[in-house]
Amino acid sequence: MDVYLPIANLSVNGLWIVALGGLTGILSGLFGVGGGFLTTPLLIFYGIPPTVAAASASTQVTGASVTGVLAHGGRGGVDYRMGAVMVAGGVIGSGFGALLFRFFRAIGQIDVVISALYVILLGTIGMLMAREAVQTLRGTANAQAARRRHHPLVASLPMRWRFYRSGLYISPLAPLVVGVAVGILTMLMGVGGGFILVPAMLYILGMSANVVVGTSLYNILFVTMATTMMHSLTTKAVDIVLVFLLLVGSVTGAQLGSQIAVKAKPEILRLILAAIVLMVAFRMFLGLFYQPDEIYTLYPL
Repeated sequence: MDVYLPIANLSVNGLWIVALGGLTGILSGLFGVGGGFLTTPLLIFYGIPPTVAAASASTQVTGASVTGVLAHGGRGGVDYRMGAVMVAGGVIGSGFGALLFRFFRAIGQIDVVISALYVILLGTIGMLMAREAVQTLRGTANAQAARRRHHPLVASLPMRWRFYRSGLYISPLAPLVVGVAVGILTMLMGVGGGFILVPAMLYILGMSANVVVGTSLYNILFVTMATTMMHSLTTKAVDIVLVFLLLVGSVTGAQLGSQIAVKAKPEILRLILAAIVLMVAFRMFLGLFYQPDEIYTLYPL
């Protein structure tokens, strides 16, 4: 079933794109990562221009996050106050990200920047997650791992607030800065930012593990909304047909993923996610060094 994408200016197999959206949705519900970290590279591998892939993936992540937030919110797994602070930072970050996106696109380096960011961030996060998962499975993880505390730098920040659902008494400046970083990454890479946000919430903010996934999805939902608007108004690279096909699969996949997350062993899930992240990072790394089939890429004006 071939479908023409007007912004990407090419035809794709619609069923493959729907299946990719379903995989993204499952990852969203399982890990609270939005799934965009996988959607954008796979769309690029398929032949979608990186600019269109990043802009459209961030839009699709919004739909996948809606169902995930509803599922986790119904079980009390969302810290709405913490999420609101990070959303505020994410909106600010998306503004900065839009300026960076336009700059790199103007000098003709946006494709390289997107790929390089994926290699660096996914490679680092994947190795850290894999190491911790293996240590936990072997029973060699630090005994304090189950009782997380926020980073000492976070403890030194002024103007503390109570985040009851997360069990924290910290400055809102810490989640605000985390939100800004995620907003920039969402704009540049088309990701929900969850693969950065979830580890930051656990190891920097010290949030309770039972609200991390839901709060991450809550943040992703609103930040991807903001970045979609930014892309629509500035880069004009959102392909609505591509987004629709991805959403058809991801909305269903997110519900399935959230159900699996309740029953599956967290350490096994983290190890699987780490393996996926590292494979995608390695493939992106190889892509930086071989000559593409098409030397020139046409972008929408």
